[in-house]
Amino acid sequence: MKVIFLYVTCKDRDEALSIGKLLVQERLVACANIVENMDSIYWWNGEVQVEKEAILIMKSRQDLFVQIKDKISSLHSYDTPCIVAMPIDYVSETYLSWLIKETKTLWNMGAKNIELH
Repeated sequence: MKVIFLYVTCKDRDEALSIGKLLVQERLVACANIVENMDSIYWWNGEVQVEKEAILIMKSRQDLFVQIKDKISSLHSYDTPCIVAMPIDYVSETYLSWLIKETKTLWNMGAKNIELH
C-alpha cells in the first residue's frame, strides 16, 4: 500500500487545527501536525506577499488523496490553497501498519464482518 506525506499551508493555527482535526476524525489521514508562525513569501495578484502562515503536515494513504484534496478545498479560506502530496518511499513497518489501521477502511468504518483478502 502506498502512503503519502501531505503539506498544506493555512492562514493560521486555528484553520490548520480545524482542517487537520476533521480529516483525522473522518479517518482520511492518520495524523496531522501543525507548525505555526511560519514566514511565507509568494506572488499574489502581481505583488510579492510576505505573511505568517501555519503548516499542516499529514500522513495518509495515496488512494485517499482525492477525498483529502476535495475536503481541504471545501474548508480552506484561500482561493488557491497549497495542497501537496509526496510519496513516502521508506517507512517503518510498525508505523505503516498503524497508519493503515487508522485511516478509512471497511474494517474501521463498521464492516468488521467482511473478510479482506
